[in-house]
Amino acid sequence: MNRRIFNHVVGVSLTLALLAAGGPVLAAEEAPDALIKRSSTEVLDSIRADKAIQAGDMGRIMALVDNKVMPHVNFTRMTAAAVGRNWRQATPEQKKRLQDEFKTLLIRTYSGALSQVKDQTVSVKPLRASPEDTEVVVRTEVIGRGDPIQLDYRMEKTPANWKIYDLNVLGIWLVETYRTQFAQEISAKGIDGLIAALAQRNKANNNGDKKS
Repeated sequence: MNRRIFNHVVGVSLTLALLAAGGPVLAAEEAPDALIKRSSTEVLDSIRADKAIQAGDMGRIMALVDNKVMPHVNFTRMTAAAVGRNWRQATPEQKKRLQDEFKTLLIRTYSGALSQVKDQTVSVKPLRASPEDTEVVVRTEVIGRGDPIQLDYRMEKTPANWKIYDLNVLGIWLVETYRTQFAQEISAKGIDGLIAALAQRNKANNNGDKKS
């Protein structure tokens, strides 16, 4: 998959993840599919009501992500999985920098797509899981203009309710795709090289935002 198509897929997947990850957490025993269904409606309504987000205001988007999305994502697990076996060799400082840069990358990747959210709805499919399961896959379809978009979530049960740790859009798992990219960078330049590459990419994106 070329970089342009991959970035588009990531943008769509993360935008739609926002739709299903936001909203206040209710009781800790709320089922994962119920959490996705409830919060998707709440966040869709919030986006439609916020003209600044629809216009692509990066500050508003960043605030929405930090307040609504990140509390529902196990970001440490997501970053560790994307880095792969090299995560164990990283120092605490390197791990922190990887998480910070990866988070910024993901936010900026879908910031433009977020402003395109209009009249989509989310259909949650019946959950195939047992009550004792601590990891599940919640399968959904996002319905709007054009064909429905398959969007699946890998979720884990934690003391702080269910959290997302991977996304599948149109058959492509986000973490697996990034793992391939990151492994190539680490193989060539090491963990510090990956951090530098992510930082440079985020800096370039930031400069692009200022020019727009």
